[in-house]
Amino acid sequence: MTTRREFMATAALGATALALPPRAAWTKPSVGKPPMRFIFLHKGNGLFPSVMVPPSLSKDDAATEAKKGPLNLDLGKHDLPEWMKPLATHQADLTILQGLSGKMCTTGHHTWCSSLGVFKANERISSIRWATVDFELAKLFPSPMEHIELACFPLGGGNARGTLNGIATGFSARGPQQPNYAFGSPKIAVQELFKSVSTDKSVQAQSQLGRAALEFAARREGQLAGAAPGSERAKVQSYADSLEAVRERDRKVDAMADAIRPHVPKLDAKYLADEMTTVDRQRGHVEVLLAALISGLTNVVAFTVDELGHEYTGLAGIETEKVNLHDVGHGKGFGKLTADEVRFAVRRQHMTLIDTIAARLKKAPEGEGTVFDNTMIFYFPDNGETHHSQGTEYPFVVLSGKNAKLNIRGRYIRLPNYGDPGHKTLGNWYTTLLNLNQA
Repeated sequence: MTTRREFMATAALGATALALPPRAAWTKPSVGKPPMRFIFLHKGNGLFPSVMVPPSLSKDDAATEAKKGPLNLDLGKHDLPEWMKPLATHQADLTILQGLSGKMCTTGHHTWCSSLGVFKANERISSIRWATVDFELAKLFPSPMEHIELACFPLGGGNARGTLNGIATGFSARGPQQPNYAFGSPKIAVQELFKSVSTDKSVQAQSQLGRAALEFAARREGQLAGAAPGSERAKVQSYADSLEAVRERDRKVDAMADAIRPHVPKLDAKYLADEMTTVDRQRGHVEVLLAALISGLTNVVAFTVDELGHEYTGLAGIETEKVNLHDVGHGKGFGKLTADEVRFAVRRQHMTLIDTIAARLKKAPEGEGTVFDNTMIFYFPDNGETHHSQGTEYPFVVLSGKNAKLNIRGRYIRLPNYGDPGHKTLGNWYTTLLNLNQA
């Protein structure tokens, strides 16, 4: 494993770090080893670095922290911030990572795929420069579905505005000018991801019809590509290749049907409803996420747990309120809670989701250990350190299994401040993860 000292001491590539070599240049993981899994959970409305700090720092360490100087502390010797307490049972696997900057990203209210791709992005497809880090990791650990994205979409502003329950533009990217698509509701995610192993006759019939249509369309587009003039041939062939890729994915899922079927999530009725609270939507998505990872459908999941334009409902203490996160960012409280208390409730809710994920993966056997042993979970703000962020800090909460290639478990790490010698960026961080996992 690479040590935390090597990560902190080694300079990487900076803002252009995700301009990666072609896929063929990356070596595949060793045959026979369980694949690594990666779960990216990102939130809107910023994440204050101050709330990440363990409350039990010594006077000297607290002074260093206040100056945003470098720290590398044993987290096991410290209390977690109160909102992180749902992760207390996982403290040995936990890392609080502070000080990464993302000045190369779009910051502010809506950031699209910036924080995963380390480039300026907006709602125009032409702004997508390359694949986001989650897709690059998915290429290193191939699976039938390659990558799955789930989202609590915003109703106003940001990606897929006005969409809650459908499939819409997500927050990840497959490649240049190739946005990913995300499932907005647990119901639609289950229907689409597990339809090939469904025991429902009507679902089976629809799946067969869909595959027949795909076969026809792929064959037809291939014929058109051969006859198209040079200027159009590449476009048509790209479409034909995409259709064939979907068919190949379906064939891989079919080959795994017996392994997948026992893990099809049996969701509670409230997670299948068209109307549900944000909290229930998040919990339903977690069930889908776990089923997809444990069954082997995918090794990488991106989950937008909320976005600035999402109308938050079901929060503990203000269950009946419809919380506008933009208003919270401008200091407005809801119900009996102040704006800071709403932020606390949101973060605490997110930690309960991560606790559920980690606890269940620790109970899923794999090889001589568990699925969690081969998993990394990342929680971070989509838009940086504050509501109106500048990109100087992107705090991370990381949970790592014992087989993770980067050994930073059980640490509080503050990297040198933006502009100081030894400072690291999101590009450095993602490149470190990619370089380690290609070996």
